[in-house]
Amino acid sequence: MIEDNAADGETAAGGSGAIQRVFEALSSQPRRKILAYLAHSSLTAGEIAARFDMSKPSISQHLSILETAGLIARERQGQFIHYSLVQNNLVNTLNGFVQDVCPVARPIKRESKELASGKVDAKQTKSAG
Repeated sequence: MIEDNAADGETAAGGSGAIQRVFEALSSQPRRKILAYLAHSSLTAGEIAARFDMSKPSISQHLSILETAGLIARERQGQFIHYSLVQNNLVNTLNGFVQDVCPVARPIKRESKELASGKVDAKQTKSAG
């Protein structure tokens, strides 16, 4: 018999609360799009918000849900917080596969890759100069 652990919503079988958070995070199209934008490069909250027609607090809420689910991580770099995918996460691996076959996500991933290339090129130009 599986018993509920009232303290954190997890079960003795090993983390249905964590699984629930992942499914909740992936149930939203904006959150899946955020994951696609982060496929090749970290982005700040402002860079992510610029790609959506919604308020910054709404973007912040989506980022918080993704972070709580363990799908993204944040890192402070100077005055900015950069968000990136948690690379060794099985869910992100599966989500990346689904995005490759999803007609909505393909152009977003292509844009993400182009943006990442631009950042790399910019860094190389700065370090060469």
